[in-house]
Amino acid sequence: MAVRPPTSTNARRRIPARRVAHRATAVRRAGMRWRTRCALGAVLLCLGLWMWGYLARRLAPQENTDQTHFDAIIVLGDPADADGNPTPTEQARVTEAVREYERGVAPHLIFTGAAVKNQYVEAQVMARTAAGQGIPRSAILVEPEARDTIQNACYSVRMMKAHGWGSAEVVSSKWHVERAGLIFSRMPIAWRMRVAPPLEPQAGWYEDAVALKETLKTVRYLVWARPMERCEP
Repeated sequence: MAVRPPTSTNARRRIPARRVAHRATAVRRAGMRWRTRCALGAVLLCLGLWMWGYLARRLAPQENTDQTHFDAIIVLGDPADADGNPTPTEQARVTEAVREYERGVAPHLIFTGAAVKNQYVEAQVMARTAAGQGIPRSAILVEPEARDTIQNACYSVRMMKAHGWGSAEVVSSKWHVERAGLIFSRMPIAWRMRVAPPLEPQAGWYEDAVALKETLKTVRYLVWARPMERCEP
């Protein structure tokens, strides 16, 4: 009868050690695959949201009526500078609203916007600027509470309803009118958007940066603000 040679302790331990190493490698690979899938999913989700926001801006309505005369012109706010003076953006919006008023588009101007970025109320700064351009005080209304575009629309329309008005031309900057159109499409008035041309040429990088910011804000509006920031005008 053959006698088996004795097996050393190291030899007995070698096989289980290999199995443990193999299992550890498999676990690491599975973890890497899981992390890769999660990262890919996150990237695809971000791209999907980005495309949703981009298309929503591009396809946003800019009017719901073909009328050319309105009860009021709503001028959407933008922060004043640190000294309380109108920025070029505010100046451009007020200037365009004054032109429309002088053309007889509407007999009233509603300036809307609170003190969002500093202590100066946007609506008051714009109203003061319009008065300086010759608009009578009796034609100017100030809505000083709105802190975002949803509230701009809601509170302005609420003010219109209090006066029995049902139509408005909405003045804002080119980069803003698309998202504003999405918001005003939910308001119970006849409306159209009006672009306020910049008072001076703007650099291409600035327009690209603003477009990026507006697309992100549109995504936020579609995903969160639209269902959460409900406002009854």
